[in-house]
Amino acid sequence: MAAMTGPAGELPDYAERVLAVVERIPPGRVMTYGDVAEWLEEGGPRQVGRVMSLYGGAVPWWRVVRADGTPPPCHEGRALAHYRQEDTPLRGGREGTAGRTAGAVRIDMRRARWDGETGGAGARGGRPARRS
Repeated sequence: MAAMTGPAGELPDYAERVLAVVERIPPGRVMTYGDVAEWLEEGGPRQVGRVMSLYGGAVPWWRVVRADGTPPPCHEGRALAHYRQEDTPLRGGREGTAGRTAGAVRIDMRRARWDGETGGAGARGGRPARRS
């Protein structure tokens, strides 16, 4: 995989593709770092995480989570506010998480995982669909 550097102000090609996938994730749904890499058929969870760390602030970053359903590290509180606003399925139900600290929140991956299909129709659960 190419290095994530380029001329000043220009995003590397891989970063552009990662961010384009993240922008397609519907509100209330999530993909894992590995799901994004699998959908792109390039890189892996660490490469996607690096892109999100460097360039993800302009996209709905909270919709990309760890495989165990935990939000991006160090952003749990902000992510939780977004999850509640978007009615993202949380482990234990929305009511069950009201008293939890942000660090204890997990996404209900079975219900919230998006498989990459346009519009999200019929996409509840499962692994990401390969693009054609």
